[in-house]
Amino acid sequence: MSEPKPTAVVLGGSLAGLLAARALASTGARVTLVERDALPAGPEPRKGLPQARHVHQLWSGGARALEELLPGVIGRLRAAGVNRVPVTTDVVALSPHGWYRRWAESAFMLPASRDLLDCVVRRLVLDDGAVEVVERAEAVGLTGTGAAVTGVRIRTGDGAERTLAAGLVVDATGRGSRAARWLGGLGLPAVERREVDSGLAYASRLFRAPEQAREGFPVVNIQPHPRAGVGRGGVLAPVEDGRWMVTLIGGRGDELPADEADFTRYARERLRHPLIGDLLANAEPVTGVTLTRTTANRRHFYERMPAWPENFAVLGDAVCALNPVYGHGMSVAAQSALALRDVTARHGHGSPGLSRRVQQAVGRTVRSAWDLAIGTDVFYPGATETGPTLRDRVLSAYVGRLLYTATGNGRIARRVTDVTSLERGAGVLLAPSVLVAAAVGPLKPPLSRPPLTVEERKAAGVL
Repeated sequence: MSEPKPTAVVLGGSLAGLLAARALASTGARVTLVERDALPAGPEPRKGLPQARHVHQLWSGGARALEELLPGVIGRLRAAGVNRVPVTTDVVALSPHGWYRRWAESAFMLPASRDLLDCVVRRLVLDDGAVEVVERAEAVGLTGTGAAVTGVRIRTGDGAERTLAAGLVVDATGRGSRAARWLGGLGLPAVERREVDSGLAYASRLFRAPEQAREGFPVVNIQPHPRAGVGRGGVLAPVEDGRWMVTLIGGRGDELPADEADFTRYARERLRHPLIGDLLANAEPVTGVTLTRTTANRRHFYERMPAWPENFAVLGDAVCALNPVYGHGMSVAAQSALALRDVTARHGHGSPGLSRRVQQAVGRTVRSAWDLAIGTDVFYPGATETGPTLRDRVLSAYVGRLLYTATGNGRIARRVTDVTSLERGAGVLLAPSVLVAAAVGPLKPPLSRPPLTVEERKAAGVL
């Protein structure tokens, strides 16, 4: 007789949870996915994903991890209308150090509505029946001891509680995760935690692009300038169906445009450059304005815990929630799920120390994105109680020098993009040739205007 399959329960049916479920199913586990919402059949909004109305993108590092977990997924997304944007070739970005040039492709991004992206992933994960879904159910606690978790207690929509026994429980419940509290209830020590809250808030709206600008139009990014105390910025991302998803950013004390009439005015008059506002003047609004203030960077250092129970792991925003302005959350979730798969496949379900190995691998996966986010956000007033650490200041000064150099040095721009796209770790920025280039600075003079082509300006009506 064949041995029974190992069992796993994944908590959370958003992108991180779906990919964790897929990762474990591919290692031979019988997986149950527990989700508070009723999962929609198509690309539709759901209550548990309020941030879906804002700009979302998969950087190429995350897209490659997604493709490894779900072969063919990039093709599915492209067939559904998702644009593949070569970076920095089709990115028009104003940094705190000036306009970036549009160099030859070194990475790419896939900007899409979150509803569509989740729908494509959800179908690929669930349609083959390898993952059982329990909808309208909430996890209320772990079962077991501080040495080993044996399952999870869930409460269904009718108020009834039951226990799901499992050889592995994975918490992918996002920013609202109660994993730290649950572990404390099992007698484990408090987890080390850090929060860096830039105070940024977002206002987003969907537009239909001008007809001639619906194909091949670049991403436009007017970045905030934290060192100068300017939190205002904006991103225009061409998404499926010839539309532009636009997210405007404001810092503490900035009044974001909740009124639809003020949206374009804010983009034109309040940002560091009026380009996005000028572009929106010729676009057709499709939706109203959605606001959010849930943007704090928050990391739980579970990998540093002196003791960790068998049969339990945490990933996604439950480990490391990032300011959405950097667009790294989905990519980190995909890379963490891939790490979960690889570590589990290498060591085997139920092997001693598997959960700690998984947690350490997840910690390594989130490190670069975390350092990139807090290296900027820690300089916003009030971001932390104590202000930037010495390490924060040293790293920020060096990264700032690199970003300044990247405005006029294509080789350094590509190295920086390698890291921001999560294709490579931040260690590549410490190579001797990069250090020398940073000392020299940009090789070309600064650009005096946005690097849009004449054709792009004409198509968008901003000549």
